[in-house]
Amino acid sequence: MDLGIRGRSALVCASSKGLGRGCALALAREGVNVTLVARGAEALEKTAAEIRAATGATVITVAADIVTPAGRAAALAACPAPDILVNNAGGPPPGDFRNWSRDDWLAALDANMLAPIELIKATVDHMIARKFGRIVNITSGAVKMPIDVLGLSTGARLGLTGFVAGLSRKTVAHNVTINNLLPGFHDTERVATVVGGQAKARGIPYEQALAERVATIPAGRIGNAEDFGAACAWLCSTQAGFITGQNWLIDGGAYPGTF
Repeated sequence: MDLGIRGRSALVCASSKGLGRGCALALAREGVNVTLVARGAEALEKTAAEIRAATGATVITVAADIVTPAGRAAALAACPAPDILVNNAGGPPPGDFRNWSRDDWLAALDANMLAPIELIKATVDHMIARKFGRIVNITSGAVKMPIDVLGLSTGARLGLTGFVAGLSRKTVAHNVTINNLLPGFHDTERVATVVGGQAKARGIPYEQALAERVATIPAGRIGNAEDFGAACAWLCSTQAGFITGQNWLIDGGAYPGTF
């Protein structure tokens, strides 16, 4: 299927590795010119070179922390009016809420709620003026099925989810959609950190903790970045213009509910 976005521009945050990289690669395969943003310059340039070689797309890199005002300014200087915005940032560490300070909460809100909102604010009016825009926020399956040790992440991302629910109903009349992708258990460094923490807390080997988690997934495997990226690219397509304010759970069937 031709997604109808060839020649468009995309700003993809936290895209040197993991799910952000998967989204950038999928968009580049559709002929989108992508601007990658990540903190680590070495990994960023390696990913950019790989995406260029695989797709022939134009790839711009910005080594910056998207959570900071300076980082966002650098990203927007490189891609000031993207047609597509993929918001993504690493989540705060797991833990016990009794140990989280006010500063911990504010850092989580900055990274996983306020930074995406600032980028939406900086780009959405350009999209509205062009009558095309796709904004995808990578949040977490924990938004739908909370995990207590991920309370910092869940709380901040739920704030973003509520904000998007309102705004997305205003922008869609201008062919600008805003949706959230909720990853479940995927093969990323973040998941390895969480599983490692759980294994340590229970005093069991990492491999055992990992196998136990995989056993809870009806698909019988963990997700991968390419599957996730393909879903992101489709949400950014011309065909997806009637979908907005939605939370797409990508978890291999792990969530047991109907809705």
